Amino acid sequence: MSQETQGSGPTTTAHIHRTEVDGIRTVHAASSGPVTAGLFFRVGVADETLATTGITHLVEHLALHRHGLSDLHYNGATAATYTLFHATGTPVEVVAYLNGVCAALRDLPLERLETEREILRTEAAGRSRRPGHQLPLWRYGAQGHGLSSYGEHGTWHLTADDVRDWARTRFTRDNAVLWITSDTVPEGLDLTLPAGTPRPLPAPTSALPVTPAYITGGSGGVVMDGVVRRSTAASLLTEVLSRALFTDLRQKGGYSYTADAHYSPRDNDFATVTAFADALPQKQDAVVGGFVDVLARLRAGSVEQAELDSARARILKQYDTPDVAAAQLPSLALDLLTGHPHLTEAEHRAELAAVTLDDLREVARELHSTALLQVPGRDAEWAGFTAAPQWSYDTSAVSGTRHRSLEHGSTVLTVAPDAVSLTTPAGQVVIRYDACAALLVHPDGGRHLTGLDGFLIRVEPTLYKGLTPDRTAVIDAAVPPAAVIRMPPRDPDDIPRPEVRSRVRRTASSRLGALFGRRRG
Repeated sequence: MSQETQGSGPTTTAHIHRTEVDGIRTVHAASSGPVTAGLFFRVGVADETLATTGITHLVEHLALHRHGLSDLHYNGATAATYTLFHATGTPVEVVAYLNGVCAALRDLPLERLETEREILRTEAAGRSRRPGHQLPLWRYGAQGHGLSSYGEHGTWHLTADDVRDWARTRFTRDNAVLWITSDTVPEGLDLTLPAGTPRPLPAPTSALPVTPAYITGGSGGVVMDGVVRRSTAASLLTEVLSRALFTDLRQKGGYSYTADAHYSPRDNDFATVTAFADALPQKQDAVVGGFVDVLARLRAGSVEQAELDSARARILKQYDTPDVAAAQLPSLALDLLTGHPHLTEAEHRAELAAVTLDDLREVARELHSTALLQVPGRDAEWAGFTAAPQWSYDTSAVSGTRHRSLEHGSTVLTVAPDAVSLTTPAGQVVIRYDACAALLVHPDGGRHLTGLDGFLIRVEPTLYKGLTPDRTAVIDAAVPPAAVIRMPPRDPDDIPRPEVRSRVRRTASSRLGALFGRRRG
């Protein structure tokens, strides 16, 4: 795959052709199977705010509604930084699908908005949460890449105008790339979309002052992610890590069934390496120890040449598949979408061949230095990991009305003109209104504030002395309107009530964390 030549018309490489369709950058290559096409847009969950989470997913659902039941294999997907519409079938079927998607994006069936809201909430309720789903919010906070840890808050309150404007400004021809597994562009395509501007990738945020760090949570095993520079060496290190975890924790120790690692580009400069090993409760200590030992071995450089050669061979297998040019189209399209240089096969092979054991050691050290480890019900300080902050960095005084907890007298909620704070024997959480990612407003008086750093305070009049409507009105008036989410009435059983004092004493530590101070997705 050589670089495209200069010129005003379509450009052709040895196997992959580049052109435009209705102003949309397009890449295509021959395939021996059915035609598959994908239309990428550079917009995803990380481009939203906590108050609008789900808006991209809503657009995706609305764009697909008119297709209804069909024998065509098609779907849509909303990821952190892109949205994809894809289909496999005959050229005529794929053309009809792509034309229908673009027609819907031009004129969304917003009469379906209420129905699609319900569908998204139902989908979310039935979706199992992946191991480590809380890691993004602890790393990034309640913004950007951290939003993948949260529910789709926007489905409760976004208006038709909100959704229409999002589609008009993000789902544009200049913010899209099309790929098709066909030697020629099928006839009959009408992908007319409004003009726009290419959207830059969202800038990463940080909610971790120190790494490597750890959190406790989950009961199914150990999860870790780390941020490394995007490179061929990093992808090779991930292969080595995956095999080492499998060998040590499953084959040798018999502690885990699943032990694996994955490499995923985050933006044009950095990638996320995620590793996971499951465990039964009685095996968790062994899994934590084995997991940490594998990481230590890799960053110490204790990797055999055979491990590197095996990882290199596994990656090179992608070039042994039939229709290899067509198989490369999705990754090429994503690189075009984000402006990342795309390696040719020759360039990739050369980079793979050049990676040394020293290179792997350096990537392993970078991975460890940025690691966030989730361990089940124990600490990891013995392994050199620092506990992620359980309380706010901002501990400056908040002056306002003080409301003592009806459950635990040493816990005080303060409502001030510029912030809300919660002070407990263990620590303090402060959420300033100008750094409020979302305010959930319940008709019964409850107010739930989430800060951009991911911390949460639930302001419940039923749980605090003297927390009258005039005090919650201070919060309502100060939080930026764009962060406000008006919720439907709660079931009476869902409105919290004070618990018996003796029981509170026994459970104060866990309740304070779960209900007030700690971050929760």
